[in-house]
Amino acid sequence: MLKTILSVSGKPGLYKMISQGKNLRILESLTDKKRIPAYESDKTTILAYVDIYTNEDRIPLYKVLNNIKEKESQKKIQWDFTKATSDELRAYMGEVLPDFDRERVYPTDIKRLLNWYNILVEAGYQVFDPEEDEKQKEENESEEGEEEAKNTKDEIKKETTTKKATPITPKTGPQKATTLTKQQPATGKMRQRTKQK
Repeated sequence: MLKTILSVSGKPGLYKMISQGKNLRILESLTDKKRIPAYESDKTTILAYVDIYTNEDRIPLYKVLNNIKEKESQKKIQWDFTKATSDELRAYMGEVLPDFDRERVYPTDIKRLLNWYNILVEAGYQVFDPEEDEKQKEENESEEGEEEAKNTKDEIKKETTTKKATPITPKTGPQKATTLTKQQPATGKMRQRTKQK
């Protein structure tokens, strides 16, 4: 899912990639569904390739989003983090990711992360893990396939029960050939000519 979600530098919110050409992407805003073009010169960031610094290494964004989802019980963040102090933001981040790098992860980064989470939840996204996302897609596709197969069986069953059977009668003996044209009898003039000869 995060492979198709982007942020665009200089534009608020998040965008879903609708189509991609050689030098152009068409993006749709997750908030108001408006579509915009994004050219090669535009600085875009695909969420699937965003990492958060920790003291040991870096951790993928989807894991942090999952931690926020667990903390917030799969709902939006209720407190106003846009007006929060740096200490409040770091304290919240410490609950979500205890070993985050406090020197390289800035309060502005935390605000952006929390804003992204809220936008995704509002847009109806609940699965952030790429593996879970693939499993869910496969399950949805198999459910759709099963439903389609069931509907097809029901239609076939309905058709066979509603159609009336036409009786087959055996042929009795050879059929006589029917003539398409009848011979016309000779006219009176023809008879007279034959008598004169």
